Amino acid sequence: MRFGEIELQHLGFIHHLAISQRRLRSFLSNFTMADVEVVDPKKCLEESCKPKCVKPLLEYQACVKRVQGDESGHKHCTGQYFDYWQCVDKCVGPKLFAELK
Repeated sequence: MRFGEIELQHLGFIHHLAISQRRLRSFLSNFTMADVEVVDPKKCLEESCKPKCVKPLLEYQACVKRVQGDESGHKHCTGQYFDYWQCVDKCVGPKLFAELK
């Protein structure tokens, strides 16, 4: 092989790469982020952990029933609400971070 032939082969390879890159860009341009459905693993894990937190949920629901008729606005169930979500988060945390590693 002479220098001229090597140079032509090299140019052919570069041309092939350029065409391949254009094809790839063209192919990828057909897809948008809207086409890719991203699922939040935290939401799925929360659903699987909620049954393990029935007691705090029942306490929250009982509190909501107790304060439903409160006209003053002084009674609330914030503590029970946070207790419920703390239980869910405590269950979700280790599973979520193990999945993200």
